[in-house]
Amino acid sequence: MKALEGVRILDFTHVQSGPTCTQLLAWFGADVIKVERPGVGDITRGQLCDVPNADSLYFTMLNHNKRSITLDTKNKSGKEVLEELIRKCDVMVENFAPGALDRMGFTWERIQELNPAMIVASIKGFGPGPYQDCKVYENVAQCTGGAASTTGFLGELPLVTGAQIGDSGTGLHLCLGIVTALFQRTKTGRGQKVSAAMQDGVLNLCRVKLRDQQRLEHGPLKEYSQFGEGIPFGDAVPRAGNDSGGGQPGRILKCKGWETDPNAYIYFITQAPVWEAICDVIGEPEWKTHPDYAKPATRLPRLTEIFGRIEQWTMTKTKFEVMDILNAKDIPCGPILSMKELAEDQSLRATGTIVEVDHPVRGKYLSVGNPIKLSDSPTEVMRSPLLGEHTQEILRDVLGFDDRRIDEIGASGAIGEVVSIAAE
Repeated sequence: MKALEGVRILDFTHVQSGPTCTQLLAWFGADVIKVERPGVGDITRGQLCDVPNADSLYFTMLNHNKRSITLDTKNKSGKEVLEELIRKCDVMVENFAPGALDRMGFTWERIQELNPAMIVASIKGFGPGPYQDCKVYENVAQCTGGAASTTGFLGELPLVTGAQIGDSGTGLHLCLGIVTALFQRTKTGRGQKVSAAMQDGVLNLCRVKLRDQQRLEHGPLKEYSQFGEGIPFGDAVPRAGNDSGGGQPGRILKCKGWETDPNAYIYFITQAPVWEAICDVIGEPEWKTHPDYAKPATRLPRLTEIFGRIEQWTMTKTKFEVMDILNAKDIPCGPILSMKELAEDQSLRATGTIVEVDHPVRGKYLSVGNPIKLSDSPTEVMRSPLLGEHTQEILRDVLGFDDRRIDEIGASGAIGEVVSIAAE
């Protein structure tokens, strides 16, 4: 069986943060029912489109393994259907703007009346405080959660990262909260509210920088490049370029072909336990005993010189050759892999980290599979649903409505047009 088989999720999420969470739950076997507006659906269905008249990759890659029901919750019949779904589901997940669920008439108290065991999980931009009613998007979360202020090079603009740590990162946090609440419910029988704020999620992922903020009160951060360059520290953690955040000095270095290949680089860490091996590899054996280089503390003011010498060596080899040589000696490093290289990596295909999915309209496409592997709960990545594809199926099989009732709901306009999947 799959880990969450038998758990039913009422998915009121859209765009990225919420769908990331509910897709993970679906991959683990939960029955995720995505509620969408008739004729419109999740806004990402039509964003960044590359294939005419097909759902965008933005949508398909965040909504695998789900069922879609179209429902106008402002319609009387639509609201009645939603109430029945709340009674039948275990978890409601939403990432509406603050207060939207209450304005729909579904306050926490009302949901508890309908289903005392219901877990209501929410993603918001900020937790309680002066900004709690503000909308937040990915880059806003990165800026307000501490990531941007500590990303980039000293003296240059703050930078956001290409990793979606605000949206997808918070979705991962919420997923853990939901699973934890489900476990607690097995002991108490009660539902509860679960919340994850995007600012909080980003800050959690930036905890090493909060660590450094406190260390800074007791003196300079000696593993930062600016220490060795004699640049004074201010009162806040600075941007540190590509320095390692773990205390072991690290830099991104050029490899053979860097002049024409924007990704011909490797991340190299001068880890103390393998320093002697590093000296041998780069042809500086005397550094193993030289008083200016033998100990980590004496190397700190000379990091720019040291990495410059290492780069002279890495530039003579491809990033993959460097990787093979260093790994054989347990020297930590990592090539800068492009999205093209990752997409073509057969080992990632073999583990299900990269999967090929077939869609009835857009055809085959690549997606990221489940990054979390369970030995006794296999993940099968199934395509995202067409808008409203499972509406009648859900009304019949989940809510137990007969044909007459389904026809009445259809006639009310609550579910929009019936979707055909003849293209499949």
